[in-house]
Amino acid sequence: MKTIITKSILSFAVIVGLSLSVYATEPLQVATSPAAEKEWTFLLFLNGHNNLSSYGDMNLKDMEKSGSTDQVNYVVEWGKTGDKVNRRLRVEKSKDPSKVTSPTVMSLNNVDMGDYKNLIEFIRWGVKTYPAKHYFIAVWNHGSGWKKLALDEQMHSRDISYDDNTGNKITTEQLGLALAEAKQIIGRNVDIYGSDACLMQMAEVAAQFKDSVDYMSGSQETEPGQGWPYAPFMQKWAAHPTYTPAEVTSLLSKEYLAAYNGGVYGRQSVTFSSMDLSKMDALISSTKALAAHLKSLGNDSLKKIRTEVGNVTNFYYEDYADFGDFVKRIDAMPAIQHDSKLFSQVAADIKSVVVTTDNSNSFSGATGVSIWAPTFATSDMSRYSGLEFSKLTGWDSFLQAMLAAK
Repeated sequence: MKTIITKSILSFAVIVGLSLSVYATEPLQVATSPAAEKEWTFLLFLNGHNNLSSYGDMNLKDMEKSGSTDQVNYVVEWGKTGDKVNRRLRVEKSKDPSKVTSPTVMSLNNVDMGDYKNLIEFIRWGVKTYPAKHYFIAVWNHGSGWKKLALDEQMHSRDISYDDNTGNKITTEQLGLALAEAKQIIGRNVDIYGSDACLMQMAEVAAQFKDSVDYMSGSQETEPGQGWPYAPFMQKWAAHPTYTPAEVTSLLSKEYLAAYNGGVYGRQSVTFSSMDLSKMDALISSTKALAAHLKSLGNDSLKKIRTEVGNVTNFYYEDYADFGDFVKRIDAMPAIQHDSKLFSQVAADIKSVVVTTDNSNSFSGATGVSIWAPTFATSDMSRYSGLEFSKLTGWDSFLQAMLAAK
């Protein structure tokens, strides 16, 4: 049987033997002066400091099938396994598909790509060097949603951008800090943030930076190792450089499904969606009302809800439930007395937030955004209670009441 690498599974044997110290970042080559303003700059933080490194090379070669244009900059900070030097590239069209040929604009020594401060510095440099009317910031690596990897119980949370050289990572909370800083650097919201990583399209992740980002792109499920289909996506984007943020993120979503639905990556079961974070406050408000209502239903109803949660569409982690399917199934339960108006409002707000969702047939029940819904006791609750989504909605209080029902 062929082993398929996804962007949520990494080589733990490599991590265990490495120091957790943060590497210093030392520039080797300084970038040129800022370029003229363009329509878009795409800033990709490509962390190949792990077993996905070869896919990073592949994705860069695919990006070079299009290359930057007179209106769209494709800019990458590229780290790879076995190389102590990170390279910052402005991706240029190549005639040699066997290797990455884009010129190195800046080189840096020993970059810890699991340190969110280095993501901020890449964004700062990218915005200054490649000014644009719109910015799309993406993180490429393993991902595990808001929490730690299930196989990693003895280690720290490993939400996104694991760096095998240091054992470090960027947590959901730190990702929120990085994008808040990006907003300050740009002087307005980031147009699009995307995770080329597994499991990151969650309400909990979105709420952490809802006031700093306009649109969010990513997958509710694990991503195959190939990740995003950069060649077809960037070729079509380059042909329409004045696309709005909503149009760019919708294009990516549709190209992602096409790539795995008989396209460039064959046939694999996938999910992808884009979210309008300007609508998150309404969803948070209705979710708060729903959480309080569910918590008040009483012991017997909460036990029945916990059982029904097991039937909700879920993903690689069984406690990552599709939010829309959760609302639909709990509202349809005949055995509990509840206020259907609250469920209807949350369902409407989910549809408002999710701009587009493109899923394989095996995920026909997925609606574009996941939520944490464990049906078992877990040590993750303490950290979860500190997330913005939990603090704003009280979802943790409902979960604790449901888990405590006997």
